[in-house]
Amino acid sequence: MTTKSHSYSETTRGIQVSVEPQYLPDQSSPEDHRYVWAYTVRIENQGAETVQLINRYWRITDALGTSHEVRGEGVVGEQPVLTPGDAFEYTSGTPLATPSGMMMGAYEMETQDGNYFDVTVPAFSLDSPHERVNLN
Repeated sequence: MTTKSHSYSETTRGIQVSVEPQYLPDQSSPEDHRYVWAYTVRIENQGAETVQLINRYWRITDALGTSHEVRGEGVVGEQPVLTPGDAFEYTSGTPLATPSGMMMGAYEMETQDGNYFDVTVPAFSLDSPHERVNLN
């Protein structure tokens, strides 16, 4: 059983970030309170300047309201350079202890002339089919 995914998108200073989360039942173990999602991110430079993704920031919140933050260099081990018209796509994942939650974040970009700015990653929800109570 796969869950229907939704796409979330936001544009900051000509940089469009689109996210599509997907619940992974084969990697999840609801009886152990482990729910896993993949999310595919597409970063598209619709602006006029070349930028490089330097750092990432995520806030991941579960259904109980417990949040944790993740900060680090680049994404999936890369710091992609995006010239106007370029796009970079990657897939990553996150586990939660609850059957739903949400993520939001930002990417720190650097222009060729050394200016830094943050690009918003749209908040997106993580939903699994385990929200319903199944009676056996």
